[in-house]
Amino acid sequence: MITWLEFEKPVAELDKRITELRSAAAGDEVDIGTELDRLETKSADLLASTYKALTPWQKTQVARHPKRPHFLDYVEHAFDEFVPLGGDRLYGEDEAILGGFAKLNGRKVMLIGHEKGNDTESRLRHNFGMGKPEGYRKAIRLMEMASRFGLPVVTLVDTSGAFPGVEAEERGQAEAIARSTEACLALGVPMVSVIVGEGGSGGAVALASAERVLMLEHAVYSVISPEGCASILWRTAEKAPDAAEAMRITAQQLKKLGVIDRIVKEPVGGAHRNPAKAAQALGKAISEELDALSDVAPDELRRLREERFLLLGE
Repeated sequence: MITWLEFEKPVAELDKRITELRSAAAGDEVDIGTELDRLETKSADLLASTYKALTPWQKTQVARHPKRPHFLDYVEHAFDEFVPLGGDRLYGEDEAILGGFAKLNGRKVMLIGHEKGNDTESRLRHNFGMGKPEGYRKAIRLMEMASRFGLPVVTLVDTSGAFPGVEAEERGQAEAIARSTEACLALGVPMVSVIVGEGGSGGAVALASAERVLMLEHAVYSVISPEGCASILWRTAEKAPDAAEAMRITAQQLKKLGVIDRIVKEPVGGAHRNPAKAAQALGKAISEELDALSDVAPDELRRLREERFLLLGE
């Protein structure tokens, strides 16, 4: 069942009419094929035109859609032979950040990413994708392991930000994020990062400091949430749509600014409408980027990362 967003209401009303027409005609001999075809075409066209003109705030809503695919969905549809590896060997396990060995189109990779969960129980277990220090230290451990075995690193970023709780700060959240960012920049193997939903603050950068950064078409990437920005600047979260517009958080805006390298198209109506198709497009894009990086020397990879981040904002 589709969960409709506020701006999708005209499409929802059309779909409701289609469902009612089917129900009313059930068992009758009246031919409704022509009318159904007309309404379905109209609905598809309206959905396409709506998603073609989304505002930054509307894209934020799509990126947060409860049915949007997350890390484990992409593992299921785009990767093979995933072997999860847990623990940071210092404190414990963090299920907000998952990782392990995997295969992508026959290529062995180290796959790491945020997992938000898809129902109340799993969202609580995965802490809504908000990583704790042990999660980022686990990511560091896995990146170092990938470097030793010569495996490229792929990260799927989807978090509103690192966990801000007192216990996380007590265990060194800021230091863990900084070390994870440092580990990305120091890798001697190719690294491709993809913002698949929300890319929020340092919690995202800690897994996205790669030489190639991609974004799904309706993902968002920002230093702070629109609501957080609005609360600081205007003292009210109601200004979140204005903040989203001002911060340049969409894939299209960030591509123009040079913050990301490539936009991966989503199925019409967002990745949540066809997770398998979205995952296939994502897997294809990552494979192409890894092919292009496969013969690049370790020192050149580090130089590419250093250059891309030092040039931001020029």
